[in-house]
Amino acid sequence: MVFADLFFLYFFLPVCLICYFITRSTTVRNLVLIVFSLIFYAWGEPIWVGILFVSALMDYANGRMIEKHPEGVQAKLALAFSLLFNLGLLFGFKYTGFFVENLNAVTGLGLPVPKIRLPIGISFYSFQTLSYTIDCYWGKVKPQKSFLKFLMYVSLFPQLVAGPIVRYSVIADEIEDRKTTIKDVSEGFSRIILGLGKKVIIANGLSTVVTSLFGEAENGYEAINSLSVLGTWYGAILVGLWYYFDFSGYSDIAIGLGRLFGFHFNENFNYPFVCKTISEFWQRWHISLSSFFRDYVLYIPIFGKRRKYGGLFLVWFLTGLWHGASWNFVFWGLYYGLFIMMEMLIGKKRMKKMPPPLAHIYTKVVIFLGFGIFYFENLPQLVKFFKALIGLNGNAVIDSYTANIFMGNIFLFIAAIVFSLPIIPKIREKAFAKPGSAYIFQSAGVLCNALVLLASSLLLLNNTNNPFLYFRF
Repeated sequence: MVFADLFFLYFFLPVCLICYFITRSTTVRNLVLIVFSLIFYAWGEPIWVGILFVSALMDYANGRMIEKHPEGVQAKLALAFSLLFNLGLLFGFKYTGFFVENLNAVTGLGLPVPKIRLPIGISFYSFQTLSYTIDCYWGKVKPQKSFLKFLMYVSLFPQLVAGPIVRYSVIADEIEDRKTTIKDVSEGFSRIILGLGKKVIIANGLSTVVTSLFGEAENGYEAINSLSVLGTWYGAILVGLWYYFDFSGYSDIAIGLGRLFGFHFNENFNYPFVCKTISEFWQRWHISLSSFFRDYVLYIPIFGKRRKYGGLFLVWFLTGLWHGASWNFVFWGLYYGLFIMMEMLIGKKRMKKMPPPLAHIYTKVVIFLGFGIFYFENLPQLVKFFKALIGLNGNAVIDSYTANIFMGNIFLFIAAIVFSLPIIPKIREKAFAKPGSAYIFQSAGVLCNALVLLASSLLLLNNTNNPFLYFRF
């Protein structure tokens, strides 16, 4: 089941809310959330519910073991078991085929490459349960005594299949006791509608334009062979905007759903395109993932005096690999790691002295080239992309095809630019600062929410398949 679906919006969610709010008992409400979360997860592929359940059970047991023997060898064994189980689970499902393919390429063994289906959300919930056990071991959180409460944390459907990666410490108190206020309901629904509009209206529209420029993946992105230089750059920018609105749209819906049930998840995207350095970009883009690697990988004590750069290399290698079992994702991660290392060597003070226009040009070129690396999973296609960027494919700088696509989607492009920047929040801030303006702005906000919900619902009537991109990971 996906959020951008009429059945979810107008049946599943209302029924869940009714069942949730007919009781005031937190225990019963937790049970309601468990039941609906498991239904949500099992809707497409019920076979994977067992793996989710086992994953939750394993790290629940690890936490209890650490609680009973905090200083003993049992705690170390529990931590080691959590690492082996969760990383082994990820490797087995996500990377076995990739490993065998590359082993065959290097050795010529000709081993059969297994085709293993990836359980939805495994990259997210395995990191969540792993971070819980590590935090228990480090003494940052108290192990949960109730398995049902822990299962609710792991399976909570707002964030189960595509994040954000919600750490146990963020909602530990709310698992035990929480209240949903009128403000939570109002802001929660507004956030859901915002995310829905990002996904259905903007992201889906941008994906169609990208396909018009680059062609279909099934056909090897054949259109890039005849694409102009400016058309290729335009396509790279659209890919970045598409991914932003798809990823952040899901996070907005997840955060809004959490608010409806009294949970307050951390922000996952914070207008990343306003950044002036690549380091700042990653402080604003997929924050829950980048902070996970920062806190649990970057400072592991295996690199000695050079751990800063060794840890950084490992972080970006793993960040790329986490996104998919393909070399382009590894290159994409190391590509960003290279620029962040460069910025570290230059120093923050010198980077801040860079003129703002130059800083924005530098970051946007790096970022949108990075999205190109991310988009083209086949390395020969990626080479064609880079050739097209500088005209080595033998095509013109601009052509009528690119111009027609640009003009035909100009309003979508402008909307994507406007809503990818903190323009509306700044207008809201100024409006609320003026006496009498707040009511007008709130009324306009209600009207906009209604229009976005209506437009999104109408679009969903004609397009029933709306998976979010992060479902792939």
